[in-house]
Amino acid sequence: MNIIASVLFAGMSGAAVADAGGLGTIEIKAMRDAGYDDDFAVAVTAASSTIGPIIPPSLPMVVYGVMASASVGQLFTAGFIPGILMAIALMLMVAWYAKRRNYPRDKRFSIRLLGTTFKRAFLSLMTPIIIVGGILTGAFTPTEAAISASVYALILGVFVYRTLTPKRLFHVSMDTIETSAIILFIVAAASIFAWILTSNRVTEQFADILMGMTQNPLLILLMLNVVLFIVGCFMETVAAITILVPVLLPIAEGVGVDPVHFGVIMVLNLMIGLLTPPVGMVLYVLSRVAGISFERCSAATLPFLFPLLVVLALITFVPTFSMWLPTLIYR
Repeated sequence: MNIIASVLFAGMSGAAVADAGGLGTIEIKAMRDAGYDDDFAVAVTAASSTIGPIIPPSLPMVVYGVMASASVGQLFTAGFIPGILMAIALMLMVAWYAKRRNYPRDKRFSIRLLGTTFKRAFLSLMTPIIIVGGILTGAFTPTEAAISASVYALILGVFVYRTLTPKRLFHVSMDTIETSAIILFIVAAASIFAWILTSNRVTEQFADILMGMTQNPLLILLMLNVVLFIVGCFMETVAAITILVPVLLPIAEGVGVDPVHFGVIMVLNLMIGLLTPPVGMVLYVLSRVAGISFERCSAATLPFLFPLLVVLALITFVPTFSMWLPTLIYR
């Protein structure tokens, strides 16, 4: 249920840190109450949070689309199958752990309970449908879809659920302004840095170095993955995308990689970076939520990197997983 919740929440947040912070408190407490140990609860919550920015809507995909001049709609559709593959891989990992450690089983699946829960959550679940459906049908641009979803959520909070008081609305607005300002400053600074790199032909020199090592497209992709993985360990996602896209995208296109396909590879790599020290933002968030040390969070999450890396390899070397839906819908 932890992983399924992250898949559903992906349609409303589009950010791994938001998933970890928003759902983490609820999920970790529920797993503790069900008899799971803290390490396992934190590891599953951390790993499943990386699904958020892969399944649309996704903030990193939007930033990548802007920097790469790629279609945000195609990037969103390209993330569906990889996101499902991540969920399946993590479920298999959880099943293996549960059998090995003899964890307790949850309640049996009930159609009646599913129907009741779906009925209560129906209005909230319409939020991702408005965003993704509006973009895919051409009714909205990504910006207009975000505005529409925000207005819809505001109406639900104020008039339907009546949980959004004027005081809470003020605090939410201030948090949004602060977050947006930070992101825009990062994008602005990174754009200047990217212009400096491009004007000084650093991208061409880096491409020449890689091409001088090998002309094999598979090896080039492997080296790009290694670079992205290392960068993800040390740099925030939005900053990494805005700085690296002008450097790495021309190299990827030079060996025949579609920009949409490379966008999925880049975002997934950077999401895995959120689970690795020293700058694993998801680990820092869950360390505070769970009340355990950062080092303990890192050690517990380490085994769950394996299924994510397997999915990354599949997406990298089998483009069909990413490109089938965009090709079917847009091309």
